[in-house]
This record gives sequence, C-alpha cells and structure tokens, in this order.
Amino acid sequence: MSKQRVTVIADAAIATLAERGMRGLTHRAVDEAARLPPGSTSNHARTRAALLGLALARLTELERAVFAELLGEAAAAPPVQVDDLVETLARVTHRALSRDRHVTIARFELALEATRRPELREIYDLASRGFREPAVALLAAAGSPDPVRHARQAVAFIEGVRFDAVVGAGAAPSVDDLRAAFTEFLRGIAPQEAAGTGRGGPDGPPAAGGEV
Repeated sequence: MSKQRVTVIADAAIATLAERGMRGLTHRAVDEAARLPPGSTSNHARTRAALLGLALARLTELERAVFAELLGEAAAAPPVQVDDLVETLARVTHRALSRDRHVTIARFELALEATRRPELREIYDLASRGFREPAVALLAAAGSPDPVRHARQAVAFIEGVRFDAVVGAGAAPSVDDLRAAFTEFLRGIAPQEAAGTGRGGPDGPPAAGGEV
C-alpha cells in the first residue's frame, strides 16, 4: 500500500474520531470517510489497535509540522526571544482550536483511550516526548532557569487551554487572548526583561501576523 493511501486512511481515521468518537471508529467507517473500497483500511491496519496507532502517528506528524512551520528559525538561533515564543504558542494554539479543531478533538479521544490500552499508551508517551524535549530546549534558550520543570508546566498549561476551549462552557479564545495568556505565563518562568520587550511584549507594538 502506498504512503499516500496510508495518509488518506490516517486522515480519515482522525476525522472519524472527531465526528463519531471512539465508538464510531471502525474500519468500515474509515473506508467510507476516505471514500475507499470496503476492506482498504483493514488491509493496512488489521486490528483496532493498529488503526488507533496509525491515527496517533498521523496526529503527531501534523502537530509537529504546524509547530515547526510557525516557529521558523527561532529555535535554531538561540537565544530565543520570549515575545517570539509567545507569538508562536498563540498561533499554534489558535490553529489547533480553529482550522485544526478536529485534530485536537481526535487527540483528546486518543489520550483517554491510551489510559486503557497499554500498547497505545506506549505510542502516546513516545509522541509526547517528541514535544516535551524540544520544549525544554526552547525554554532554556529563552532564559528559563529550570527548563525541564518549566517545560512540563508549559505543556500542561497549553493542554489545559486547549481542553477548556474544546469542552468548556466558554467561548474559544482569540489570538489576542492567547497572546496575553502566554505572555503572563512565560513572564513567570523567563527573565522579566526578556518578557517585557519585543513585538509581543507589553512594552512593544502589537504582534504582527494576525490569526492563523
């Protein structure tokens, strides 16, 4: 089976998870969502566990690509400016809650399922490390005195914002709301002078770029 066909199946599995939930994720439903002949999904992912693993791998790939795209060259040229990190986190998070909302919903479905499936838990934890380790490096470059601990806190903060926006009772935050939230959070873990300067800081002009 071609890589393109695998990607089509994985994307259809993500869409099915977001629309129908974990119970609605079947091989037949994925075939229908992907507009493929019956049996196409099972030819590649014969078991439910394999289908879940395929969806999670694709989710990880999509989210890493978005983060890398929006971060640009900041991570490759330390020190990282806190205002640049704020802008990146705000735009990545807003995209996850708007254009890629279905990806976010599917990932929360998989996160809960991973608490009941050891084989999925292993894949999920490996994928999570792929985000936490770069977060440590970024926060160290931004001036955090304890980047390992602060990276854990940052990931928890971001996940909390996303979860509340998806399942909470309030309205989804705007990019400006997210910029303010991440500025306040990062000001507590990075040098005050760094957080207060540059395009995204409270003393600088509004950040460019707008909503994603």
